[in-house]
Amino acid sequence: QVQLVESGGGLVQAGGSLRLSCTASRSIFRSNAIGWYRQAPGKQRELVAQITSRGMTNYADSVKDRFTISRDILKNAVDLQMNSLKPEDTSVYYCNAQWGPDDYWGQGTQVTVSS
Repeated sequence: QVQLVESGGGLVQAGGSLRLSCTASRSIFRSNAIGWYRQAPGKQRELVAQITSRGMTNYADSVKDRFTISRDILKNAVDLQMNSLKPEDTSVYYCNAQWGPDDYWGQGTQVTVSS
């Protein structure tokens, strides 16, 4: 069973930064893609950022130029650096990874941005 463990969430003031990390029990470089999603209360889960096996990245328009997704070889993790955080970034953030036809989710980590 593949495990994805998220860490790094918390409470931060608007304009601040947080770094989320998703550690996988299977090689991230063998995945099709790994992404960060978020879901606020009463809203649908949405893609925030994704990185493919070839290192290509894509971002939601709302986070472009503020968030950066990257891979950490030593930790076998995918990180999400979040800068210039806004109250509307408040959500539970989930890591998602795809290996072949299989899709896995982490348990989520809460990010709260106060105004």
